[in-house]
Amino acid sequence: MAELKGVRMTPELYDYVLAHNPPLPPVQRRLVDLTRTRLPGVAGKQIAREQGPLLAFLVRLTGARHIVEVGTFTGLSSLAMAEALPADGTLVTLDISAEWTAYARDAWAEAGVADRIDLRIAPAADSLRAMPAEPHIDLAFIDADKEGYVTYWEELVPRLRPGGLIVVDNVLFSGTVLDPVPGTTGYHVERFNAHAAADKRMDSVMLAVADGLTLARKVA
Repeated sequence: MAELKGVRMTPELYDYVLAHNPPLPPVQRRLVDLTRTRLPGVAGKQIAREQGPLLAFLVRLTGARHIVEVGTFTGLSSLAMAEALPADGTLVTLDISAEWTAYARDAWAEAGVADRIDLRIAPAADSLRAMPAEPHIDLAFIDADKEGYVTYWEELVPRLRPGGLIVVDNVLFSGTVLDPVPGTTGYHVERFNAHAAADKRMDSVMLAVADGLTLARKVA
């Protein structure tokens, strides 16, 4: 068994991590609170608080100008990325829920980035297939139904520019990837993880951030 070098995360240590990250802008803070208040049963779908600054950092690091997001929910991740885009950058975000994304639309408008975001309400696979086939995406973020992860990956990789980045959330899925039961969400995530790790078009690393995060760069 590999040597475990990670630290056990406690609430106090997590607060310390957040305190040493860039603070969430006011609209993002309000969106976090609003999601927890209005949608308590599904608020766990929202990205972890440290992931917003990380996504914004990756947008700036890669110089991304065209982003595709699969899975919008109430819009925290798209808001974080859109705020990091240059003024002429674009973010296309895909979801099937008009109810959840209504909160996102309000937050984007309040933050002044609604003109950078193109929300498409339809099955994500259909929306991806309707996009131009040539490489044009600088950065993609996948955080949607886990059964569709392999499909989304396969639609995104050919459309990703060389050196472009795909970020995939929930790749540990609460540890259920270790003993996946066929047909369960953990099974689908493990299937995706194996698929991504074997893809020679991409250079991938898996990180123990929040519920697991894979970063993959297109090699060519």
